[in-house]
Amino acid sequence: MPARKKSVISKASPHTIKKFELIEEYIKSWAQKLMLNNSCNGLIFIDCMCNSGIYTDDAGEIVKGTAVRVSEALLEVARTYTDKTVYIYLNDKDAKRVDELEKHLPQNERNFQIVTSRLDAHELLKTIGPQLCQTGHLHYFLLYDPYDASIDWEALLPFFRNWGEVMINHMVSDPVRAITRAKRKTTKEKYENTYLEDFEKLVPFGSDKAAYEARVEEIISSLHGTRRYYVAAFPFYNTNNSHMYNLIHCTSHKEGFKLYKKSAWKVFGAQSSTKHSTESGQLRFDFDGVVTLDTDTSCFHVRDIAKYLQDNFKGRNLVPLTELWDLLDDHPIFPSEGYRNEIKKELVSDYGAKIEQIVRVETNKKEYVISFSS
Repeated sequence: MPARKKSVISKASPHTIKKFELIEEYIKSWAQKLMLNNSCNGLIFIDCMCNSGIYTDDAGEIVKGTAVRVSEALLEVARTYTDKTVYIYLNDKDAKRVDELEKHLPQNERNFQIVTSRLDAHELLKTIGPQLCQTGHLHYFLLYDPYDASIDWEALLPFFRNWGEVMINHMVSDPVRAITRAKRKTTKEKYENTYLEDFEKLVPFGSDKAAYEARVEEIISSLHGTRRYYVAAFPFYNTNNSHMYNLIHCTSHKEGFKLYKKSAWKVFGAQSSTKHSTESGQLRFDFDGVVTLDTDTSCFHVRDIAKYLQDNFKGRNLVPLTELWDLLDDHPIFPSEGYRNEIKKELVSDYGAKIEQIVRVETNKKEYVISFSS
């Protein structure tokens, strides 16, 4: 029988659609924040593995993918900030998919340009990367979204070293499922290139997702240079609660780091992943008979943020609320914006915290403070 013809339009699982939504949500906020900055003359968005731009969901309905969503969002940005430019580079090595993509993209305008290409992703990045130093006050965002655990760090290096942001889809389910059974030389080399380690040293990782995640973050840490750098990784789970991949956001902009965390929690519905997880948690008794709630570290909720703050500030009185948000600013998962009222309610109801307004003698200014129980 003849081989079944591969469809140009792929099917998108629910967790994949959530990925589209998260990237779109973040890019909208990222673009607005940067365009309001006088030092920014424009934006560059690069999706080097963009697929066909549209998908079908479980019900067979058409769903817009990242490339189309972002293009439409950034067109509105370009029309709002007419004195600034937006460049979008969309690439896929499958020419038929790019042909389909082009049917769904908005038209170019004076300050809005989309360039499509049909190259190997790494070939495209090795062409664009060396040109970044010449972009001046243009801020870029690179989306690197392979369908398996295949990362070319050499191609990504210039993007880590310049003033912009990189988002990587680390398909952690790939090595967890296959690395111990890999026989082909090409397959072993793929994992060696992705994790920059001899294959024999990777095999003991087995199904330990945390080991692969930590290795990728180690590599990112070694690439970004001496600047302060922020990395936030959010996990995506399928409908069976199996961990599929992490969407890793890398930036030297603290505001971008904060914004990505806020965007992720918003898209996930006030939690830190797509996992089906109840907020109530499981009751647990310790050796002293104290009842506590178990924390699902793969899916945090607002109550976990409140617990984190209670653990850090317990017994302290009249703490400025700004200290709480400053602590959350640097947390790799918890957002410092978007859920402040909910966090305060949890602290008051679950931990007996007291929030009040006082006048600081030193400044003679009013401010809100919180006192924590011991």
